[in-house]
Amino acid sequence: MLSDPLATADLVTRQVASGSRDGEPTRITAARRTYATGQADLWDAITNPERLPRWFLPVTGDLRVGGRYQLEGNAEGTIEACDPPTSFEATWEYGGQVSWLRVTLTSADNGTALEVAHEAPLDPAFWAQFGPGAAGVGWDLGLLGLGLHLETEAAVDPAEAQAWPTTPEGTAFVRHAATGWADAAAADGDDPTAAREAAERTVSFYTVPPQG
Repeated sequence: MLSDPLATADLVTRQVASGSRDGEPTRITAARRTYATGQADLWDAITNPERLPRWFLPVTGDLRVGGRYQLEGNAEGTIEACDPPTSFEATWEYGGQVSWLRVTLTSADNGTALEVAHEAPLDPAFWAQFGPGAAGVGWDLGLLGLGLHLETEAAVDPAEAQAWPTTPEGTAFVRHAATGWADAAAADGDDPTAAREAAERTVSFYTVPPQG
């Protein structure tokens, strides 16, 4: 799938920040990658329900501001803002938890930069166990699929994409990405040793096939 998984993982810039909503603490994971395509094409790739399944997941719903969306087998939420072809904001509702997503596109010298900022309520126990990589590595894999789609115009096979993190190349990619998220958490004030230990648990989560 990738000739150099570590170099591909390094295409993503990762940042962790502390925030708050309604007086409650949050942590924000932000992933940024530049793609060699125009802003209009990248916007279409991330918002067009015909193209989303080619690299991410099928989406249904009322895809306009105030409408509800559903990603097949994954999150749902409300589209809170949309300014094409620059940005959109939505809630990310999964597993009984509500978090917030902001996606921003900006022109870059060699294409278009995409930033995905995911803000979630701080669960100290969960953060201590997995750190930002729990969500961050998932976005890394999504940005990887988007890059493959933009390069080849082909659809990413869902079964292959799901199994890929368990391959040697996929595991190397996940470990490199998780380490990057640990470094970003340490830059935001987390204990570096604890952040690296949480990253290793994240690696196991993504790369060890479930029994049965």
